[in-house]
Amino acid sequence: MKNPYKILAIGDVVGPAAAKALCSRLPALCSELGASFVALNGENACVGNGLDAATAKMLLGAGADVITSGNHIWHKREIKQFLEDCPALIRPVNYPPLCPGHGSVIVERAGKRVLVINALGTVYMDPLDSPFDAIERVLERERGRYDFAVLDIHAEATSEKLAIAHCFDGRINVIFGTHTHVQTADECVLPRGTGYITDIGMTGPKVSVLGIRPDIIIEKFRTRMPVRFELADGPLELQGALFSLDPDTGRTLEVVRIKLEL
Repeated sequence: MKNPYKILAIGDVVGPAAAKALCSRLPALCSELGASFVALNGENACVGNGLDAATAKMLLGAGADVITSGNHIWHKREIKQFLEDCPALIRPVNYPPLCPGHGSVIVERAGKRVLVINALGTVYMDPLDSPFDAIERVLERERGRYDFAVLDIHAEATSEKLAIAHCFDGRINVIFGTHTHVQTADECVLPRGTGYITDIGMTGPKVSVLGIRPDIIIEKFRTRMPVRFELADGPLELQGALFSLDPDTGRTLEVVRIKLEL
């Protein structure tokens, strides 16, 4: 059998320190893992959430093929124009069409055309268009123009992520969840061949509450008073998943969770 086509998905990058450390490590990591394609979620890579153009360019220059995002993508005003100018940075496809940027992109790497779709869940989140319908429209529009399809479903509810995965099992090759910053242990190959994991986790401060100093979050929970979030210091950790695909059929052969110190 031919060597598998490997897609590395990297969980939400939280903060400038994590972004810089990831950029330093990414080229060697791709070589070690044999990854042909890299997708990462970058919507929290800057202080105060959001993503700016300089950080996006740094991540793409280090080896990310596509940067996905989510509900925090609009926090930096300048990113609106960059979304228009840089197709490799995408925002959730189910935002209204008048929003800047695009919800999907096709990138050719290592002889394969990879369609990447970004969608936002609607359970406990913004009341956007149905992610199911928005994803269907992309698949129909791009039919015949790609070899593999990848979906980042940025959502709060595990039930919504699982429902989307089963809905598109066999039609999208790789589906992974982001947003919760907590890596789940349910990596699997679904019945029709789609590789899936509910959440690939976070790339950021290891000793933290979703990237923020624990004492700040404890204070917020105990007092219910407003607090100023500050990124945690200390060791950084990369979390994600590596999907190995049959290059001929597109069926996922294996999903491996990734967790390593940066």
